[in-house]
Amino acid sequence: MKNKIKINQNNISLIATISLFLILYMCGGIKYSSFFKPQVFLNLFIDNAYLIIVATGLAFVIITGGIDLSVGAVVALISVVSAKLLQMEVNPIVVIISSISLGGLFGLFQGVLVCRYEIHPWIVTLGGMFLARGVSFLITTESIVITDELFNIISKNKIYVYGKNFISISVVLAVAVVILGLYVSKYTEFGRNIYAIGGSEDSALLMGIPVQRTKILVYVLCSSCAALGGLVFTFYMLSGYGLHCNGMELDAIASCVVGGILLTGGYGYIIGPLFGVLSTGVIQNIVIFQGTLSSWWTKIAIGFLLFIFIVLQRIIVIYKEREKTVV
Repeated sequence: MKNKIKINQNNISLIATISLFLILYMCGGIKYSSFFKPQVFLNLFIDNAYLIIVATGLAFVIITGGIDLSVGAVVALISVVSAKLLQMEVNPIVVIISSISLGGLFGLFQGVLVCRYEIHPWIVTLGGMFLARGVSFLITTESIVITDELFNIISKNKIYVYGKNFISISVVLAVAVVILGLYVSKYTEFGRNIYAIGGSEDSALLMGIPVQRTKILVYVLCSSCAALGGLVFTFYMLSGYGLHCNGMELDAIASCVVGGILLTGGYGYIIGPLFGVLSTGVIQNIVIFQGTLSSWWTKIAIGFLLFIFIVLQRIIVIYKEREKTVV
């Protein structure tokens, strides 16, 4: 009797994502001689640290079968709130703690509406997106420049990793979030519950998994990551403005999809969104290095990749359904 080799859906998606990143990076390096410079590679992390954090948090929600459209608005809200508090000369440490706490409370509010009142997450988080943007402009309609000493130190501090090549503190935070996310998803009961709920919520209930509590905590986690991403973006821009990251929630969702997170839930590696963000960052760098292309080509390329990965996801789902039928 021949052994049947089972295809691991998670591995296929992750391998495809990493391969895409390597191919894009090699193409950029072949076409442009300076593309392979270490600092160019490190700048991918520096410029996209906030998006890596947000996409990692969003991945947990998508794995449960949900969605959060408010993350971009939360980033803008945190930038405005932190800038306003600093303008009022509130201690920057208090500002950082308050900002992350605000994100967690916002996620708790959305999670309760989704789970306890059984409102579809698209509706709840769409309302959350408008609410966060509205509150941002209620606080101020102008851009607030941040002059606080600690925020400026964090923003301008360089961590040298090789010769004159450096990363920022924000990169360290982003990598730490990804590592912590990997640990939570792989080695904790909470992480296993998330995958179980995404695979089948009814089955998770029958197994005694606290579905409502887990899903609420997932939305708290996602908004907390969005708040941390908002702080990192504030370090990057040194300003708070209600129009910051307009549409960034779509970039985060795209990074998750390209990173192999199935929109139907239940499958995907938390490290996937990192490579999704880096892949889109490489595309943007290629457009910048070319010099003659419009920045809209980045969106066109990302849209094309999304179509490819959505088709790949559909193939994986079909294979999974057939596998169940055979069993």
